[in-house]
Amino acid sequence: MKQFKKLYEEDLYCGDEELDQILDELTEFRVIGKAQRRKIARRMAKLVKTAGFKKKVERSKRKIASFAKQKVIDKYFPTYKSMGLPQRVKIDQKIQQRYGGMINKLSVKLMRVVKKKEIEKVKKSREKTADA
Repeated sequence: MKQFKKLYEEDLYCGDEELDQILDELTEFRVIGKAQRRKIARRMAKLVKTAGFKKKVERSKRKIASFAKQKVIDKYFPTYKSMGLPQRVKIDQKIQQRYGGMINKLSVKLMRVVKKKEIEKVKKSREKTADA
């Protein structure tokens, strides 16, 4: 009698080497029980409520919003850097008023990209520590 894991792994492979390699990485997760999942969920719920975590999330959102704002500035106000301080303040107000929605949408799109890059960065750092 075959085990479920063996059957599942056989079904995963489709012949494409690159895809099979990605699927191999995905199947490397360890199996955990419901009790452990609940314990992890409780720990994460506590973590989300902490002030430090909230600050970290706020900082990352602000950083991404500044990237989005910079894209808007580059597109609509190319001479922004050469302007004086009072002019830039005025332009910032205009940007917030006119392009606030666009900045929010760009922020959401950029958030996905930044998360993917962050996951890759963590993987690389884990590989380095595992090799050393």
